[in-house]
Amino acid sequence: MIVVLGIVVLLAVVFGPSLWARSVLARYGDERSYFPGNAGELARHLLDEAGLQEVAVEATDAGDHYDPLGKAVRLKRENLEGRSLTAVVTAAHEVGHALQDRDGYGPLRTRTELIRATATITKVGSGIIFGTMVLSAIARSPGLVLLGLAAGITTLAINVVIHLVTLPVEFDASFNRALPILDQDGYLPKQDLPAARRILEACALTYVAAALVNLLNLWRWIRVFR
Repeated sequence: MIVVLGIVVLLAVVFGPSLWARSVLARYGDERSYFPGNAGELARHLLDEAGLQEVAVEATDAGDHYDPLGKAVRLKRENLEGRSLTAVVTAAHEVGHALQDRDGYGPLRTRTELIRATATITKVGSGIIFGTMVLSAIARSPGLVLLGLAAGITTLAINVVIHLVTLPVEFDASFNRALPILDQDGYLPKQDLPAARRILEACALTYVAAALVNLLNLWRWIRVFR
């Protein structure tokens, strides 16, 4: 009974934030007719106001993000063209990352360098895992199994580090940059600010959940290795 309860609590801690985030984003996904423009236009305006005319605003199918290498704020089509509170707050958050890039924000630079430096390692590690699984099934070699486990642990450890570095980057973009801009510069009515904060908190929790999932996976692989 205790084991079952522990599993339930663990699943709630790991997957609960993502489910709650989806609920919050959907709750504020209705169009607001009183917004003077869509979220993409707001992003373009905020970038121009910050002197970042070289940063593009583009549609993407890969999820809302800022690309520090391509110098582009990329928004899903429904957010780029949307006038919902979710779309507007998301756009402001991604602009917050562009402001971090402009200001040389250390954690963003560290995350970008980590991703660039470890991209090849992650691909090689994934290839080793797949290859050793196939070969060990054929050859039944303990050495190959250990090699696959070591590659898996290394790959997951890299992902854990990247997610841990990502957390301060996301919180800073949300609460030190996007929210003050939306509030102090009057882009949102005062009555929408509490909801905007909830949206940003929900988005931040998705990164916390992702970090927890990676830590859980790493722990499982380490237990197998031991």
